[in-house]
Amino acid sequence: MKVPILYRKRLIPQECVLLKDDEVLKCNENIIVTRWNALKPKKDLHHGLSCYFLKEGIKVSKFYTADNTLLYWYCDIVDYDETGENELTVTDLLADVIVYPDGYVKVVDLEELVTCLDNGLISLEQLKHSLNQLDKLLKIIYADKFDTLTIYIEEEEREDQC
Repeated sequence: MKVPILYRKRLIPQECVLLKDDEVLKCNENIIVTRWNALKPKKDLHHGLSCYFLKEGIKVSKFYTADNTLLYWYCDIVDYDETGENELTVTDLLADVIVYPDGYVKVVDLEELVTCLDNGLISLEQLKHSLNQLDKLLKIIYADKFDTLTIYIEEEEREDQC
């Protein structure tokens, strides 16, 4: 698989952004691992790594502060569309899960699914996909198998340290 040009599409607010500065570290038919700096840096969030699971509809990201302190793992439920030759648009389907360093798990942004459905920004099929993938993700986390999703990012970080 050629390294694709990545776009991030959000429904709230509606935007589609070329991720031109993201560095693709690994790419195959199952996953894409990237390193990035925050597009809009926040008080704490500075940079991170992401793993796009192309067959599962999940993106797992490791968020860091400027001094490289782990903030948390952030998991997006997404949909993938090949939008052109070697272009991949990743649509954020709103349901997110945050896994904190102490293991605390928080599900966020579910109300945005209803808002998008009411405003015609998301189809019923996308809503179902989002909820099904959220359920699968939570089952992985609650079965203490989250490491099966973080392993690719952890491998890239280990390689950087060598």
